[in-house]
Amino acid sequence: MTTTSPDSAAAVTVDPRAWHAFSLRWAALHDAANAVAMLAGMAPEKPDPAIRSFPARVRDGAGRRFALVEHGVSDMAAFMQPGLTALLAVNARGQDATAPALALWQEFRAARAAVMALVPTAEADRRST
Repeated sequence: MTTTSPDSAAAVTVDPRAWHAFSLRWAALHDAANAVAMLAGMAPEKPDPAIRSFPARVRDGAGRRFALVEHGVSDMAAFMQPGLTALLAVNARGQDATAPALALWQEFRAARAAVMALVPTAEADRRST
């Protein structure tokens, strides 16, 4: 009996349409996150090469983990969309949304780090060998 590691990317290619949809969701999440950062009184996040290149890393190296990464991004959208909507409603009423916006921002960053950890960088691959 031959088994294939769930981490094996060689046998699995990502459907280009699914990857394109993933890439658009990733960008939309970061647009929403920048709005949350501004509501928290922070400057929008500066572009980071590792974050910007994540969709390409997913396409090229996620393999069997693509479904996990997609699920993680869907989970992020599930809390960001209603969270941002609520923050905008609070702000529209003239109330201070700083504290809840900061909490949502921190949740976003933690979730993003967890999702990004599913697809190691080339640098991480070199360190493990």
